[in-house]
Amino acid sequence: MNRTALVIALVIAAVVGVVFAVSPRLDLDISAPFYDRNRDIFSVNAQLWVYYLRNAARGLITLLVAPAFLAALGKLVWPRRRMLIEGRAALFLAVSLALGPGVVTNLIFKDHWGRPRPIDVTEFGGSDPFTPWWDPRGPCPNNCSFIAGEPSGAFWTLAPAALAPPQWRPLAYGAALAFGAGIGLLRIAGGAHFFTDVVFAGVFMFLLVWTLHGLIYRWRATRIPDKAIDRGLAYLGETLRRAFAGGAGWLAGRIGKRS
Repeated sequence: MNRTALVIALVIAAVVGVVFAVSPRLDLDISAPFYDRNRDIFSVNAQLWVYYLRNAARGLITLLVAPAFLAALGKLVWPRRRMLIEGRAALFLAVSLALGPGVVTNLIFKDHWGRPRPIDVTEFGGSDPFTPWWDPRGPCPNNCSFIAGEPSGAFWTLAPAALAPPQWRPLAYGAALAFGAGIGLLRIAGGAHFFTDVVFAGVFMFLLVWTLHGLIYRWRATRIPDKAIDRGLAYLGETLRRAFAGGAGWLAGRIGKRS
């Protein structure tokens, strides 16, 4: 998560953005080899292994973020116990997943950027006109093509990669990028997304992870000590326990009066 990586991501976004804005039909050319015109389908969609592979990818993402949610939940339930993982790691993983694939991809883009998916455009047997990546005025009402959803989740694995031991970090970054690219290729082959949908999913997820990692870990003005997170969760846990105990006592009293 250094400045060199940031520059590379921005250069990729600029080059791909300009090239595919000048020649938007390149997106169609990349998707075309996966489309079977004789059967009018993207053949990959007929493969059962694709279904299992997509489920396995979701399962891996769940496993990677699970320690963060379990650590926070455990601290709320048992405020005086030590967290399963350090507080900053839990905060970083949970917030990056919620903001990245959750808010940025699904709430901001996919429901408001009306680009039809490849499978829906006339060039591949659909009824909608092809829309370039930069135009949000397409006919898709929601859950649209830009940016790619499942690849966003796959590229989010850059976040746990950033927490790997320093000697393993380059390998972890490479694995996260390969995972995102692989899921992206699978979705392109299935007619669910265009090439630019996948590229910008990767770029936006990197930018979000890079920024959050800086806020929580690298930048002195904003980084949060683990003890502060621990104390905050412990205080919230104690508050919830008192509120629950008070509510239970009030309910027991009401039941006692009626009986």
